[in-house]
Amino acid sequence: MSKTDHDRSPFGLFMDELEESVIALILGLMTLITFANVVLRYGFNTGLIWGFEATNFLFAWLVLFGLGYTIKKTANLGVDAVLNIVSPGLRRTFGLIAAAVCIAYAILLFKGAWDYWANFANLPQTSGRWFPTGFEEMTRTSYRSWYEVVDIPMPQWLRFIEPMINEGETYEKIPRFIPYFMLPFGMLLVLVRFIQAAIRIWKGTEDSLIVSHEAEDEIENVAHLNKGD
Repeated sequence: MSKTDHDRSPFGLFMDELEESVIALILGLMTLITFANVVLRYGFNTGLIWGFEATNFLFAWLVLFGLGYTIKKTANLGVDAVLNIVSPGLRRTFGLIAAAVCIAYAILLFKGAWDYWANFANLPQTSGRWFPTGFEEMTRTSYRSWYEVVDIPMPQWLRFIEPMINEGETYEKIPRFIPYFMLPFGMLLVLVRFIQAAIRIWKGTEDSLIVSHEAEDEIENVAHLNKGD
């Protein structure tokens, strides 16, 4: 079984389609906004003031969302020189150790991402220096949901959140907790994907986290073309 085809169930296929659609949507929006800005600037001497900030946020979303998807599809690159010279059993052991390290690192990333985002979402940050041990007590000065982005205007269809999170005060620009939400969400996806990878190694369906040989495959393809094969 191909390592990129470890879950071909209907739900797995649906999630693949959903994640790929989200990635395509983000790329499409970035392209559309950038193209519209170029046309407006050079054709009409104007532009979308919020376009640059929007594309920056979309690019960050693409990276953060794509991290988990890359781990899921095992498209990450790695060095397997040592793994190739050891026995399958030892390779699996090394894989479990690597997965444990990656999970610990992902927990640190998720904690930091949550604490940063919670600062703008009126939610408590976690306690503990390295790993979360609980949630800090919220005070009146902890509420910072009134922080706005610089240029992107607040759309009318999002006004319903103002009574719930901003004490009825109106936003001129969208609040920062909305675009920043991708930070903890993306790190949560990374954590979940590493846990899933560890489970696959434990069950024996994979033996390591290093699974992509795209560069080697491309070199072989070019070599065959040069030989006229």
